[in-house]
Amino acid sequence: MAVADIPENGLHLAIEAPAAAREELAELAGLRDLPRLAAVFDLRRNGAGIHVSGQVSAQVGQICVVTLEPIGNAVEETVDVDFAPSSEPEPKAKAARKRARDDDMPEPVVGGVLDLGVLATEFLILGIDPYPRKAGAEFAPPKDDDAGEHPFAALESLKKTLGGGQT
Repeated sequence: MAVADIPENGLHLAIEAPAAAREELAELAGLRDLPRLAAVFDLRRNGAGIHVSGQVSAQVGQICVVTLEPIGNAVEETVDVDFAPSSEPEPKAKAARKRARDDDMPEPVVGGVLDLGVLATEFLILGIDPYPRKAGAEFAPPKDDDAGEHPFAALESLKKTLGGGQT
């Protein structure tokens, strides 16, 4: 979206990723599949910059980390990002003060364009559960059939034999 094309009273956009893009994103994000990816954005002028708010929603296919069964999860991420025209290099003192506030700094507008597809992709990837679990799945460690045997059993028996059982 060209920044120059955003009206003064703002713009509401709804986008949906086509199948080919979803396939590439699924591979990039390590997903089993990505049957749905959509975003709704409200773009509003904010001085020389642009404020983007909205929602990214998707249905992602993953593998349960406990049962290794395929599962589907919904991703809903709220978008709230400020963009500002990129500026020229600053003097060192100003740059040092600027780095101290980097968390509050707006994202740069590159070439007068906002790539809303990239923005939706970033928020999708941030919203994916890295350890998805099937509902009710709980990890249970394997049962130890040989409860008396452990790596230090030989040392423990040697300690008892030598009379070093006291501490």
